Amino acid sequence: MKILKIATTLAAAGLLAACGTLSHAPDVPATMQQVRVNIFPGGFNWPIWVGQERGFFANNRIEVKTIDTPNSREQLTGLINGNFEIAMTAVDNLLAYREGQGAVPIDGSNLIAVMGADNGFLRLGVQPNIKTFADLKGTNVSVDALTTGYAFVLLEVLERNGLVLDRDYKTVAAGGVLQRYNALIEGKHAATMLISPFDVLAKEKGINVLSDASAALGSYQGLVGGVRKTWADNNKPTVVGYIRGYRSALDWLYDPKNKEAALEIFMKNVKGATRQSAETSYGILLDPKNGFTRDASINVAGVRTAVQLREKYGKPQKKMQPVESYIDTSYHQQASRR
Repeated sequence: MKILKIATTLAAAGLLAACGTLSHAPDVPATMQQVRVNIFPGGFNWPIWVGQERGFFANNRIEVKTIDTPNSREQLTGLINGNFEIAMTAVDNLLAYREGQGAVPIDGSNLIAVMGADNGFLRLGVQPNIKTFADLKGTNVSVDALTTGYAFVLLEVLERNGLVLDRDYKTVAAGGVLQRYNALIEGKHAATMLISPFDVLAKEKGINVLSDASAALGSYQGLVGGVRKTWADNNKPTVVGYIRGYRSALDWLYDPKNKEAALEIFMKNVKGATRQSAETSYGILLDPKNGFTRDASINVAGVRTAVQLREKYGKPQKKMQPVESYIDTSYHQQASRR
């Protein structure tokens, strides 16, 4: 009789455990899922590298494969065409292709942002001989594409400082931040918008930083996790698992006791990074107030700023949709629950 009671108790416990597992199952993939994540090369991918190396994605049954992109055209058209599942991209890139204002005529109406990453970390890098905004008159400044990315931030910062496009300066399309950084170092253009830690590396090579554009704009949403909404809706556990892994990587990065290991990961992944530049980047990217978005949430006010800039500079000019139509916070909300 005693044996039967124990067996019954164990069976009941097993049933309860199974029920608990079943109720939790929708939160994460049942098996390991590979997720192709398209990125611009740069130190702002630090949480992804940590998530891969420290097993935070794997803990959520996600295997992240990163794919570098040379520019926003290839990134956004690739995302739309299903060449990868997630793009870590400037929110303005999603806005552009959603509204038919991208550099490539393609239907981007299915794109949505599901998580945030940072405020852009935007710095205006200029040649060593340029000391003021007035010195940029008559020069060429480089952008990824004048229709997308951080080009509108550049136009706005220059306009606030008395410079008007095509009257005082011209723009040249030079690709993603890595390509623009290299062109700036080579002296091909007078200025470009850099993303930290490229400004740190540029300073080591004599480049001046004329403005902290993110601070000048106030609230601004930089990188986001962009997806096709149809894919995300059909793969919600995978999206949630990716966001959870990314958030765990942020927790690890922001823990001071992990600094040395974090710097090693940074130097391993950022070409040309020195101990000094890694230390400086640590201070910028992990600044408690202005560093990586601590919980990977979307800054709605920051998205609104990007929308306002697109209404001002986008071609053809048009009234944008409400901010909420470009984002879906439900995946992040679920990832925040444990």
